[in-house]
Amino acid sequence: MEFTPGKILPEVILITLEPRGDHRGSFTRTYCETEFCKAGLPTHWVQSNHTITEKKGTIRGMHWQAEPKGEDKLIRCLSGIVFDVAVDIRPGSPNFGKWEAFELSEKKPTELFIPRGFAHGFQCLTDNCHLFYQMTEFYEADLARGMRWNDVEVAVNWPIECVETSERDKSMPPFSGVKTEL
Repeated sequence: MEFTPGKILPEVILITLEPRGDHRGSFTRTYCETEFCKAGLPTHWVQSNHTITEKKGTIRGMHWQAEPKGEDKLIRCLSGIVFDVAVDIRPGSPNFGKWEAFELSEKKPTELFIPRGFAHGFQCLTDNCHLFYQMTEFYEADLARGMRWNDVEVAVNWPIECVETSERDKSMPPFSGVKTEL
């Protein structure tokens, strides 16, 4: 495994996996406690989720879970291609309000680590995208937070026009509204 910090948000880590294959197919190790520990990443994952998004152009996000149950996420694209985005929402951070995006794909052996204190969202660049998430905290609905995916202050440069998002995501506050509750 190779751990590469983001260029804009160095706390967000792209993990390149090392598939091994032969005529039968391949085998890929997606987690190793020893290697994650050496990289300074969490090694205790309490919940896993699988998201299926059917339409190209759909955006999910920008979400996080508030303290005291902030969660780290480990995300892997199992099918399709996604434009995966993290936004630094840590008050006092020199990168507060900045974003960085990573392309995750079933064809690229990578996964993305997004630490607590970052909003997360993604846009499907193909139909039928499957993402597998692991989290370091259990989901608690009363701590679920979000901000508008198309906020003008953060200004994520989504690669294609949004064709669909949830009613919940449409009603999220702008980043300026989120700043007051952090």
